[in-house]
Amino acid sequence: MEDIIRTVKVKLDVPTERCDDLQQTKDQFLHCANTTAEWAWRHPNDYCVTSKQTAENALYERLRGETELTANLVQKGIRRAIEAIKSGVARLKKGENTSQPHFEAWSVVYDKRSATFHRDHVSLSTVNGRVECEYVLPDEPEGTPIGEYLLNEDYEFRMSTLQYDRSTGSFYLHARMRQTGNDETEQSTITSDAKHKTVLGVDLNVDGSLAVTSTGAFIGNADEMNHRRREYEKTRGSMQQTGTRSAHLSIQSLKDREHRWMQDELHRVSNQILDEARDHECTHIAFENLTDIRKRMAGAKRFHAWAFRRLYQYVEYKAEMYGIDVRQVSPAYTSQRCSSCGFTHENNRRSKHRFVCQKCEYELNADYNASKNIARKLLKGLHSGQKSSGGGALCQCALTSGTLNLNGDFHASVESTAEGESTDKPTTSVVGN
Repeated sequence: MEDIIRTVKVKLDVPTERCDDLQQTKDQFLHCANTTAEWAWRHPNDYCVTSKQTAENALYERLRGETELTANLVQKGIRRAIEAIKSGVARLKKGENTSQPHFEAWSVVYDKRSATFHRDHVSLSTVNGRVECEYVLPDEPEGTPIGEYLLNEDYEFRMSTLQYDRSTGSFYLHARMRQTGNDETEQSTITSDAKHKTVLGVDLNVDGSLAVTSTGAFIGNADEMNHRRREYEKTRGSMQQTGTRSAHLSIQSLKDREHRWMQDELHRVSNQILDEARDHECTHIAFENLTDIRKRMAGAKRFHAWAFRRLYQYVEYKAEMYGIDVRQVSPAYTSQRCSSCGFTHENNRRSKHRFVCQKCEYELNADYNASKNIARKLLKGLHSGQKSSGGGALCQCALTSGTLNLNGDFHASVESTAEGESTDKPTTSVVGN
């Protein structure tokens, strides 16, 4: 049985008298994260600490004394900050302006050491002992994510996140569910396929489709995300002009709502990318290097950089459960190189979404072309030492129509009727022909 990871959002029925315990737990959890960020950022002597173990060694005892959190929650708060520090350091190395991370969104991370997950309720560690919270389940859960994953005994609970909606006063658990399988069979399959490497390339965009894969899948809607982001900014701007305490609380609630919506969208996109990789039996997923994304992509703001990095993180940790390796490659010339003949020229990119090779006249969607070049770059790195007995490359790109290895040999998939028929083209209405 194959492993599957799904995130399910379920509302919690928290006893009224225990709501404050969860609120205080959140405050102290964020205190751990922000204290760590302040300590690790440019410390000491303009040096950022990016080692989780180093941070824990330096801050664990202090934070245990300053909070009433369990050891596990203190560690989770420290680690959250260090992950953000790592992203900041990567930007600093590229000469980008960035600042010390600060955490204010309502969230607490729980795993099996700080929470006990059941099918109908969860027991959460707080600053005042454990709190038992029943799930608010739909009358007919069949066919819903709750019925398919949360209540399904074939799925087990993994690390999850507790969040709070200020507008409704409700707590929600974003539960990560993993399908259980035969570990020996899974490991045997991975081992037997170790020599066979197939790469899924992913191109990220600030407009149009958020992600385009080398299999021709156009995933997510960056335009919708940008629109929603602008609407949130307008609303916050109007509230800030009021200047009242009520407006300040409403702004914070709006930030939390926006953050939750973005997380849900990015989880959906990451799941679809993983589905593409698994459907094509990919061993690797390739993204462009994201450290200088704001400089390279026209219109890419801090918001986009954050969304891209978070999407990459979601794909990375989910892919690990399937034995799929996720890596980043250099973005140089991926948008100018012809994925058919290899000719590279800036004029190949006719427009924002159109690619026409000046040499072989190969024409297709520009983002789709870039995704194939991204996959090919990782293949070249994997190709070293991966030769078959006949000299052919075992590394290959996953395309809509089949696979293409570095020797240029095409192998059609079962669904493909011929190499030139409807192959290697996007499978949505945004086509590249």
